[in-house]
Amino acid sequence: MKKKFFYIAMVALALTGCSDSLSTIGSSDDNSEITIPADAEAGELLIKFSPEMSDILDQAQLSKTRAGKATRSGIPSTDEVLDILGSYSFERVFPVDANTEARTREAGLHLWYTVKFNKGTDLKAAAERLKQLGEISKVQTNGRIKRAYNTDSKRIYLSDKALQQKSTRAAAEGEPNDPGFASQWHYRNLGEGNYDFENLNNNHVGAKAGCDVNALEAWKICTGDPSIIVAILDEGVMYTHPDLAANMWCNPGESVQGAKTDGDGNGYEGDLHGYNFVTESGDITWTDANDTGHGTHVAGTIAAVNNNGRGVCGVAGGDGTPNSGVKIMSCQVFSGQNSVTLAGEARAIKYAADNGAVILQCSWGYNSSESSIINGYTPGPATEKEWAETYPLEKEALDYFINNAGSPNGVIDGGIPVFAAGNEYAGNPAFPGAYSKCVCVSSLAADFTPACYTDFGSLVTLSAPGGDLEYYSKIGEQEDEYWAETTTEQKGAVLSTMIQNGHPAWGYMEGTSMACPHVSGVAALGLAYAAKTNRHYRAADFVALMKKSVKELDSHYQNGATKTYYMNHTTIGASPEIVQLSKYIGKMGAGLIDAAQLLNNIKNKELSSDMKLPNVYVGIEKTVSLNLAAYFAGRTEGFSCSVANGSVASASVDDKTLIVKGLAAGSTSLTVTAADGTSQTVVVTVRKSAGNNGWM
Repeated sequence: MKKKFFYIAMVALALTGCSDSLSTIGSSDDNSEITIPADAEAGELLIKFSPEMSDILDQAQLSKTRAGKATRSGIPSTDEVLDILGSYSFERVFPVDANTEARTREAGLHLWYTVKFNKGTDLKAAAERLKQLGEISKVQTNGRIKRAYNTDSKRIYLSDKALQQKSTRAAAEGEPNDPGFASQWHYRNLGEGNYDFENLNNNHVGAKAGCDVNALEAWKICTGDPSIIVAILDEGVMYTHPDLAANMWCNPGESVQGAKTDGDGNGYEGDLHGYNFVTESGDITWTDANDTGHGTHVAGTIAAVNNNGRGVCGVAGGDGTPNSGVKIMSCQVFSGQNSVTLAGEARAIKYAADNGAVILQCSWGYNSSESSIINGYTPGPATEKEWAETYPLEKEALDYFINNAGSPNGVIDGGIPVFAAGNEYAGNPAFPGAYSKCVCVSSLAADFTPACYTDFGSLVTLSAPGGDLEYYSKIGEQEDEYWAETTTEQKGAVLSTMIQNGHPAWGYMEGTSMACPHVSGVAALGLAYAAKTNRHYRAADFVALMKKSVKELDSHYQNGATKTYYMNHTTIGASPEIVQLSKYIGKMGAGLIDAAQLLNNIKNKELSSDMKLPNVYVGIEKTVSLNLAAYFAGRTEGFSCSVANGSVASASVDDKTLIVKGLAAGSTSLTVTAADGTSQTVVVTVRKSAGNNGWM
């Protein structure tokens, strides 16, 4: 039989950052010894000023330009120290965006600055001097987050042609027509005997029906909605990929990705589909030899276009009609061998919140505190307190996303950061995912067992399918080829969109990196359905609802159950590892996320409220538009409106769009009435200095 060879993708470890990449130096009243990590950026520190210094910094006009660069802070004692250190630039960490500056200041993020000295400056001496100043509340180094997987790992690629050949049957009624769907066991698991990765080794393991996120059942209710935006902090997403392009977020203020102009004035040039925070440009990239396609693979799990007759499905990828899926925003934090600094990571998180994302997809993190030094891992923070003290800017940026993404008048008030638990075989998940306000995701094999590599523990929030090559792959077989005529050899990993040599492809990966976007995708699908049914959630309540929408796991780990896998499975004669599954009881989060359960719970109006027409804030001679269908459940036409004081504001309805125009400073009431007589009355406030969104 003729052999056909295909390069195949195997990324066994999720995208994770090394725990020693950054280090807090401390606050002005902290007497602890200063330690500078080896990878700290030379001649560079991050400082946060005390709130009392805000006016002085403003007077120095440091916060009124995009870059905010200067050589003086305007604070005499600080400038004296900086002069001694030979400072050559002084800039605000977060660029000014007039639309979000008010809440940036409320969160205190405008007080963070990057100080750069001559490269030969002694960082420890510089930190000690700055730490003594009462005007500065925090000082820390500015290292870079890192990946903990080898970018040279083999990859399981499938071309478009190979994927079409792989499809052995026509789609059944109710199934999407994407040829890869039948192999996406993680969406609909048919159980033992249906997948060729089963029973390849002496452990005789297979798949179990129902070990999936129940996507096919959920799609009977909802397939997505373009109003929901998911920000992917990862490698650059291939926004031209034929299975992703239709579901990429488009910044309405920009026209060309990578343009050298800032069309919408948000402080970032050319950010049509997102931004490259590694190069600090709008050029999102994916063609470096050291790029793995990781960000594109993650994006496909969330929002690959469904029912387009090619490729694979995404959890919230729509139904194949135009503009029916959720949107993907690419916030690039890894590029080739390079990665963002802590300051760049924080900017990416804040950018996502400020530009409409409500879910933050992060398949990376520091190593678990219980990761093995013997196996080459550097343990990360063990507690939330330790993490917050070590990475204060990261925590503040995440808190900003959690508190400021979404809208109090939209489908969700706040944002949901979703992180991978980590892949160090450890009994404590990695931070930032283990942060109590984040969603932390562990990984499952195709039979409900914990993936052999997954981190677990009491701080895990949820579990999802992530694949398990060590469990299913044939012992001694390298993952760099397979025979298409005899088997699909999917090896129990996750199938999604990929990149091969800069060109679009599809393929398999595994890890908590792959489990994580399943949860992000289900969350996005749930919010899409909430938007269609006019439900409103607080972010914390929606996470609580997700934790109720699960398949239980503990029963699979009881009664002496064990799991046998081969850690070095590519080595002939690899010895088996036998794990007692009882150690995972209560340690894999609330359970396996179930998309259909989540949508049914939303349908039953659990933990939610009706969306109500919000009060309107508008500037003089400015207009604000609102989609009335979002605030009148089940009504899409026949609206009328009236304004009590026509000298202050005017209002009109175009189909289902309410348009309010400010005429003179003041306030008045506005009443909108639907065809069935249902009405809502709100207040319109016209401000002389207000923008369209009401920020002063």
